[in-house]
Amino acid sequence: MADAAQAVEDTRRWLERAVVGLNLCPFAKAVLAKHQEHFSTSQAQDAAGVLDDFARELDALVALPASERDTTLLVLPQGFDDFLAFHDLTLRAERLVRKRGLEGVVQVASFHPRFVFAGTEEDDITNFTNRAPWPTLHLLREESIDRAVAAFPDAAAIYEANMDTLRRLGPDGWRALDVGARP
Repeated sequence: MADAAQAVEDTRRWLERAVVGLNLCPFAKAVLAKHQEHFSTSQAQDAAGVLDDFARELDALVALPASERDTTLLVLPQGFDDFLAFHDLTLRAERLVRKRGLEGVVQVASFHPRFVFAGTEEDDITNFTNRAPWPTLHLLREESIDRAVAAFPDAAAIYEANMDTLRRLGPDGWRALDVGARP
């Protein structure tokens, strides 16, 4: 179990080296370069506590202009090692966005160190497109996603390009990035 500062450091390193460094998300580089990302942690070990923290981060994100905070990564260093429990938490976070009337305003993406695509083996390198060092709920502004997608000629191709990138990189290349959780 890491402390909050270590979990944020690990997640930032993953964002810089893997997500931006491998261009897994071509929209992330500009947000990072402009320092419009916000990292937060929840020390809660149960869904109710995490959802309280998520609600606070959701409110904080929409209260600020995108030029100041375009996206938030809520890192969960405790209590959500089990992917299925985290998946359920993600669904509940999405419901909270809808209940707050923010569907179409904020989107939730999730990343987990044990993410596995349906139909793949746990050690399949393509699963790493959705793996972060710590369970993470990513709050994104829909308006920013829409602008980024409009500027990218074929946003649907990103998924396949990411799979190809990781296949070329392979497990040894991924390990060399050093983007895992630190003890």
